[in-house]
Amino acid sequence: MRKIRKGDQVVVLTGKDKGKVGAVLAIHDDGKIVVDGINVARKHQKPMPMKGIAGGIVDKAMPLHISNVGLLNPATNKADRVGFRLLADGRKVRFFKSSNEVIDA
Repeated sequence: MRKIRKGDQVVVLTGKDKGKVGAVLAIHDDGKIVVDGINVARKHQKPMPMKGIAGGIVDKAMPLHISNVGLLNPATNKADRVGFRLLADGRKVRFFKSSNEVIDA
């Protein structure tokens, strides 16, 4: 179980996009994540007429390290640390360390 999952809202803590908020699109095994609209690079793409892809300059979200983002706490609208807890029924859930509020019940 990971502290940050696909679909979570995260806040960038360091780098050129510090303070921006976005949704996690993908998580890689090497500890990097891709966030929507964050760490965008411009890529020169050749046209592929067989696939219907036009050529030109395309914006692409590049991966950044998972330690450079924090999970967005909707109650405070700030980044928060995440921990794990076992519930009485035996389920393992994530919780915000600042407020002890369960994230996924």
